Amino acid sequence: MAGIDFPELLTLVQTVAIIVAIIIAVYFSRRQIQALAADLEARVLNDLDEKLHRMGEIFMEKPDYVRVLNDVPPAEGGEAAFAPEAAFAYYVMFFCAHCFHMRQRGILSDNDWAGWLQWTKNAFQHGRLGNYWKDAQMHAWVDPAFREFVEREILVPSAGAK
Repeated sequence: MAGIDFPELLTLVQTVAIIVAIIIAVYFSRRQIQALAADLEARVLNDLDEKLHRMGEIFMEKPDYVRVLNDVPPAEGGEAAFAPEAAFAYYVMFFCAHCFHMRQRGILSDNDWAGWLQWTKNAFQHGRLGNYWKDAQMHAWVDPAFREFVEREILVPSAGAK
């Protein structure tokens, strides 16, 4: 049996240490790249939400501008099709959708999500947002994932309610 002398053993140990260091560096680099990708996605989503937020402000100031997106004829009596309350209802609905999408992307913690989920349920079940969702067909303006979430999780009456 041929013995390994000290210089060969030292070379072998150095080679193994270099390989382990490279593997560790690659592992942590990959995790950092994934975190950067999630951060970039969140920034893009927030940027879009800011633009939507500004449109919502404009629609609340001038509800007739909603016709740019949805040209509903005026109601009987000549009233505007979109009252300020309806414009605000859309604004709140898009806010709820934004919270939902931030949760989908893992940006909101469980605790934060629990609070926003309850806030969303209250808006839909105790306020008029649920009525607008059904009567004004708000569901046509959101993505299918949020639409399904509202129908399945939000509009379902709670087990204790009669």
